[in-house]
Amino acid sequence: VLQFDCGGESLVGILSGAGIPAGRGVLIVVGGPQYRVGSHRQFTLLARYLAERGVPTLRFDYRGMGDSHGEIRTFERVGADIRCAIDRFFASVPGLIDIAIWGLCDAASAALMYAHQDARVSGVVLLNPWVRTEQGLARAHLRHYYLRRLLQTGLWQKVARGEFKFREAAAALGKVIGYAMGSGLSSGAVEKMPIGEALLPDRMEDALRRFQGSVLLILSGNDLTAQEFKDVVARSRRWRRLLAGDRVTRHDLPEANHTFARRDWRNQVERWTEAWVKNL
Repeated sequence: VLQFDCGGESLVGILSGAGIPAGRGVLIVVGGPQYRVGSHRQFTLLARYLAERGVPTLRFDYRGMGDSHGEIRTFERVGADIRCAIDRFFASVPGLIDIAIWGLCDAASAALMYAHQDARVSGVVLLNPWVRTEQGLARAHLRHYYLRRLLQTGLWQKVARGEFKFREAAAALGKVIGYAMGSGLSSGAVEKMPIGEALLPDRMEDALRRFQGSVLLILSGNDLTAQEFKDVVARSRRWRRLLAGDRVTRHDLPEANHTFARRDWRNQVERWTEAWVKNL
């Protein structure tokens, strides 16, 4: 158990493999609202798996989450927390040369936006990165929810029984279509306005372009957040160019949900992570 300071507040972390003589470690960044154990204990199990195979791993709570003190904050305001955790990681494992940051959902987004600011970060593992915009969510619903819903037997059974509420459904669909067709920034918006004012996908693309390290991208097939990310990539030449580079390794789990709830999904993520970290 590690306790360390960040901005005058106390943070709590768990270091697995403290005595391992390793040059590279993994920092697990937590998505929110979540704490260092993770959904289905995924972060705990991953940390132990990596440590047993020679990779020291630190998982910790942001300020305002879990056992850490301070005011709760969004994933875009945790850069200082990540830096303080890395400082303590290096102090606790003297042989470290570099680290990879591992994150799921908005933790993946936080990791990507932080990584280019710290030379100690050699790679990032991004699972189902959060690129949410109102327009992007609406498009994902249209493409991946409503079309699939039309093919479901249960829908037509409700229609046949007279239980389907056409007016409410039409109103909801109309609202989604309105959002999907709403104005948004183009993929080149980063060049035309201050990056701090750009939409989240554009800010993340800018961060990926600035980061010179390696990237492991893992996407679930049964997850709206992952589908939103895929849609962003499909609509952006800049994203596609970056992800096609040699430094990016991508794996897809077609049946997995957002949090990799099944053991075999989590085990596959562990194996992919270990192999990638050891070959950076």
